[in-house]
Amino acid sequence: MINLIISPILVILAHFIVNEGNEPRGFEYYNRMNDAELRLPGYKDDDDALRLKIRQLELINKSRKKFRADPVELDILACRVANKAAREAAENSYISHWNMAGEKPYHRYAFAGGYDHVAENVFGEWTTGTYIKSSAEIERLMKSGHTSFMSEKAPADGHKKNIISKTHNYVGLGFCLTGNQFRYYEEYIDRYLSFDDLPSQVRAGQETSITFSCNGNYYPYFILIYREDVPAPRKPSELNKNGSYSDYTSEEFLQLTAWEIARYKKGDKYIVPLSFKKAGLYYIHIYTGDREIKTPATLNTKGKSPCSGIVIRVTPR
Repeated sequence: MINLIISPILVILAHFIVNEGNEPRGFEYYNRMNDAELRLPGYKDDDDALRLKIRQLELINKSRKKFRADPVELDILACRVANKAAREAAENSYISHWNMAGEKPYHRYAFAGGYDHVAENVFGEWTTGTYIKSSAEIERLMKSGHTSFMSEKAPADGHKKNIISKTHNYVGLGFCLTGNQFRYYEEYIDRYLSFDDLPSQVRAGQETSITFSCNGNYYPYFILIYREDVPAPRKPSELNKNGSYSDYTSEEFLQLTAWEIARYKKGDKYIVPLSFKKAGLYYIHIYTGDREIKTPATLNTKGKSPCSGIVIRVTPR
């Protein structure tokens, strides 16, 4: 029996937790959320899978508590994104942060309709025989993945740091057990901003905008936008050679400072105009701070975590 884990990207810096009482959510709550979520219906969890994930969530939050990190809640959309990734990886015998379309975690979550920042852990195990497909076996394997993550030692402890990061307030869990392959994905979410409907696709040169609110708790600090080419398909043999992924690209498109963003404030919302000259994918990081900055000052995003994972596809004119 063999297992493999792939290193995640890391984020640090504490914010607030949405569920202020920090009371654990139960099956009925998550079941209602599961029924209400209409995106990626082909990857919806049945009752048994949802119960398994709730128990795994308890395990994750016990680990977080040991490191004084607030509990995370289950995010249904992120669960379906993780299910989709796990199924493709298991059925094609690879383990990677990329999928066969060449997409990274932030692509997959954004293309499914998510706007928040995501940081991924991946665990894989396989056997020369055949797994018994049962809830007990799946639970055992998920726990094995969690134990592997939490057993990491510095400096090779990326998964552990991701699990206990104080920035995270939600997580999506996905798994697939088929034949002799098991895959388990964790999608940690930083959700602190509220967004109006954002454009998923625009033409090059077309005027558009992004609208968001800091919910009265923080203020915009910095916006960084990266451009990249549309991902190219990859074969499973190529994916198995990949390790950790970068949460940015080498092509920076735009920087907006706090005082520049402040000009676009209307009421409790920020409406930031944008126009993209070149086709491709644009990945948008919004950073926040605890005070409003309206005049030029020294800014530094080191140690800060982005609160968004927006991806906009720009097509040729």
